[in-house]
Amino acid sequence: MRYIPHTAEDIARMLQAIGVESIDELFESIPAELREKASQLELPPPMSEIALDRHLGGLASRNQAADPSTVSLLGAGCYDHVVPQAISQLLLRAEFLTSYTPYQPEISQGTTKTIFEFQSMVSEVLEMPIANASMYDGAHATAEAALMAQRVSRRDQVWVSKSVHPEYREVIETYLRYQDGVYREFEVDATTGQLDLDDLKARIEDPKKVACVIFQTPNFFGVLEDPRELVAWAQEHKILTVAAFNEPHAFALAMPPGSAGVDICAGEGMGLGVGLSYGGPALGIFAAREKHLRAMPGRLSGQTVDAMGREGYVLTLSTREQHIRRAKATSNICTNQGLMALAAAIYLSLMGREGFKELAQLNMARARYALEAFEERGLGTRVYTGPFFNEVVVELAAPAREVIDACLEQGIIPGFDLGSVNPAWSHRMLVACTEMTTAESLDRALDAVAAAL
Repeated sequence: MRYIPHTAEDIARMLQAIGVESIDELFESIPAELREKASQLELPPPMSEIALDRHLGGLASRNQAADPSTVSLLGAGCYDHVVPQAISQLLLRAEFLTSYTPYQPEISQGTTKTIFEFQSMVSEVLEMPIANASMYDGAHATAEAALMAQRVSRRDQVWVSKSVHPEYREVIETYLRYQDGVYREFEVDATTGQLDLDDLKARIEDPKKVACVIFQTPNFFGVLEDPRELVAWAQEHKILTVAAFNEPHAFALAMPPGSAGVDICAGEGMGLGVGLSYGGPALGIFAAREKHLRAMPGRLSGQTVDAMGREGYVLTLSTREQHIRRAKATSNICTNQGLMALAAAIYLSLMGREGFKELAQLNMARARYALEAFEERGLGTRVYTGPFFNEVVVELAAPAREVIDACLEQGIIPGFDLGSVNPAWSHRMLVACTEMTTAESLDRALDAVAAAL
């Protein structure tokens, strides 16, 4: 089967239109020695569709992570949650396949309504009044939150807890790199694994220069934060607080950031029915207080009525640079995450309040079973005393990298090597469990770790 639709006559007409004799002439700007080298490559002959499918299947089978028999306790920001089959089927509906930005509400009611429902559900999960639907991923959403805090407060400094995911911190620092010295970090309590508020207070010389403080819950170490003391202190100094997250299921059981009084929530929604795939696509989530509505980046879908009094949905309060004067824009974010937001809305609808809570309970219970098994078998000890959801740091008797490599040979991914983040943590491993983790798979993983030690 050929994949080039042009006939010889089509090609001849195009070459004539641009004034060249052959296709080869188009590549004459490439040095002759490189073209000669390319012509000597021993490429396989073209394949039929059947043969190509078989060939790609063989390549895919070499990907250990895609093997159904592989056991993974890997988290660190991306979690293996169930994706109900109904989601993929509903996403295949024709009205959603080509949905992009619903600029024309008269022909985009389905899309604008699903965005509105997504925003409503996110607000409920986070206990925040306003949410949008167009952040790329959790790291980007958190960086946008830092910029928004600077706009709202008219201050510069952004303080970030070292318990925030290191990749999130890198992205935030990248966004702020041309604002000399405004990005700052503060320490983590070595015992609890939670943010160290006393260290933050000691490091800040002038609170009037601080735009926001960013923390994460559950944080990178899986520890749940109680930010109420931080929020109260920040409000005294008119500093905004930003809660980042990459595991929204935790808020079915733990304190949602909104109930603690934070100003902005930003995080990752991949676990809400989007699926891991090959590391994406992701789903950035962003929510804020109503008083900061006009400073939010991205898109908002709002409910209204038309001239005949019928319910309708439109994009509203657009602050994108393509919609308003550039000097007044809050962000240049362009792509609408509508399809991923739709997947999350379907997921949350299928789960319902009770189902969402039950799934979170499964996560929490299995993570505790894993920790108990690690400690009872003498394989590792818990590092931080702070409460955790579905992920915990354990200290091993051997370097985590060596243990993980040995387990990989048996089709086991026992966790995340924290030594890759900080060499001082070379014996520490971050272990995550979800509803997809069974007792049998966990026992296999523990046996593999025991053999590696």
